[in-house]
Amino acid sequence: MHKFSFVTLFPNLIEPYFQDSILKRAMDKNIFSINFFNPRDYTKNKHKKVDDTLCGGGAGQLMTAQPLFDCLDKIKQENPNAYIIFPLAAAKPFNQKDAVRLANKENIVFVSGRYEGIDERVIETYADEVFSIGEYILTGGELPSLIMADAISRNIEDVLGNGASLDEESYNSNNLLEAPSFTKPINFNNLNVPSELLKGNHSKIHDLKNKMSICKTKYYRP
Repeated sequence: MHKFSFVTLFPNLIEPYFQDSILKRAMDKNIFSINFFNPRDYTKNKHKKVDDTLCGGGAGQLMTAQPLFDCLDKIKQENPNAYIIFPLAAAKPFNQKDAVRLANKENIVFVSGRYEGIDERVIETYADEVFSIGEYILTGGELPSLIMADAISRNIEDVLGNGASLDEESYNSNNLLEAPSFTKPINFNNLNVPSELLKGNHSKIHDLKNKMSICKTKYYRP
């Protein structure tokens, strides 16, 4: 069974997402599980502080090394093969190829920073990979961790009810975006489904979808 572990000060930001829909069904089938580690449980500070001022000056607070070192040491002791990922603003972009590749890892640990981030010594010591989900700043690493966990989990075998759903998705073939999709009714508000999709000629349907995919990619990814 696959496992996603989240090192976070705020597990309640993540846990509800797994309580409905496809991912809940996958968890109920024991395809994967989730668990949480709170750095505050590992701090040796009598006030349970997990942050301090930046060396060299600067605004804000930084998550300190000791609680995260102790937390991640315990995780590695219990799961030597744990693959540790840090979501960071200054990192390589996370993409679909990463999601597919990481779906082969049985135990992934996401470490969510807060405040102004995490003491760099933690990252240098424990990170197997670091990823950014976009060129913008968020208040914490929980949302990027959740996004990556979602993208990875749906590539684990049997998580999706129909594995064929993965075959024609954006970024999965030829670096093209997925073609537009349509459903019933055929006519809605005088807007029609492309007629070629209704004729049952799979070769022509494939050609049309490929052309629409190329057009969409040129428009959104020139």
